[in-house]
Amino acid sequence: MGAIKLGYSTFGLTNLDFLDAIDAVDRAGYAGVEIAFHREQFNPFDLDDDDLARVRRRLDALRVEPACVATASHFFDPQRPHEPSLMALERAARRRRIDLVRRGVHVARKLGVRLVSFGSGFLRDEHVAHPEVDPDELLVDSIRECLAAIRDDEDITLLIEPEPGMRVETLADGLALMRAVGSPKFKLHIDICHAYCSEPDYVAALAEAAPHARYLHISDARAGYNLKIAQDADDPAFDLAHASTLVHFADTCDFLLVDRAHPIHFREAAPTRARQARIDALLARAGVATPLQVVDYASLYAGRSPLDEELFTWLISIPGLSHDVLERARPVAAYLRGAKRAPLVGRMMANTRTGIAHFHEIPGQGTLDFAASFQALAAHGFAGYGAVELYHHVDGWQAALEASYRHLAPLAAAA
Repeated sequence: MGAIKLGYSTFGLTNLDFLDAIDAVDRAGYAGVEIAFHREQFNPFDLDDDDLARVRRRLDALRVEPACVATASHFFDPQRPHEPSLMALERAARRRRIDLVRRGVHVARKLGVRLVSFGSGFLRDEHVAHPEVDPDELLVDSIRECLAAIRDDEDITLLIEPEPGMRVETLADGLALMRAVGSPKFKLHIDICHAYCSEPDYVAALAEAAPHARYLHISDARAGYNLKIAQDADDPAFDLAHASTLVHFADTCDFLLVDRAHPIHFREAAPTRARQARIDALLARAGVATPLQVVDYASLYAGRSPLDEELFTWLISIPGLSHDVLERARPVAAYLRGAKRAPLVGRMMANTRTGIAHFHEIPGQGTLDFAASFQALAAHGFAGYGAVELYHHVDGWQAALEASYRHLAPLAAAA
């Protein structure tokens, strides 16, 4: 049997000074702490070796151990997380992300950490516009550049974290990338919440991936309202048993919600006869019989609301579309979720393979089976840290920190 040691990510403690965040994790009883890059709290471009030496001295004085360096997804542009990615078409853009991961290696070296984690990023509109470029080749080449920063005599391993909507989305995708890179210093980082979102049988998938994993992220989740966005020009197919679709008409920037219960045309002007015929054909193809509603797009609320983090998390998970198209869809989602009116949709927005909403919740407050997950991982060879990652709960960090430990500690011990 393997052993799962609990940790907590400083990404969920960014209202605190960094050293205070480490202290808080230690006091709460966790065995490990994840060192997460953050523009304000722990910025590797602002920290020199003397700063890192002070952090190491604090860690040496505590019981808690540094478990992993997480190179931040939100680091460069908080409004466009994961960008630029290791697959960006422009060399200078890829190099920015490569440099960040390599700084992660340097921080790991100075703090005595053995793991450095990152994600693949998403296919974006630039990839759609240039199908002649293989993003997988770019990704593999970028990872090899990152690996070159590790010395032969160092025990530092880079980890890929699959995430919903990303190029590397499933655990099988992560294992395939491991094989393509072909380095003993490149392994898998499993986020159990992501697996719940992406794997039809997530417990079995965890068991299969466990021998290749060196690290875990832990958070809870629950079923959401699965909504895709597609360009009409791509002649979208529909599977309404799995997800509704928001069809974007590029010439008018209108949206058609293809949904069995709530078909809606969000528009700024009456459609042409040809466009109305197209709308009718799309709804007929999807098997939607409910009468179509019309909503004036200009009337939609586009300001701030308590739904902002949920909608932001949903939007950034949708690949292949421009930032502007995604932002045009935000007021539509806010309308559906009831930002200023009674909601048409009562569950969180999702864009996942299983319909589980990718929104990290406090363990025990969703529907993920942690006991079965931990048992599958341990029984199939995983041994290492699992860090709770709750970046949506920064304002209530102390309650999240303590509640997570109470829920998870007996389950980890039993596994």
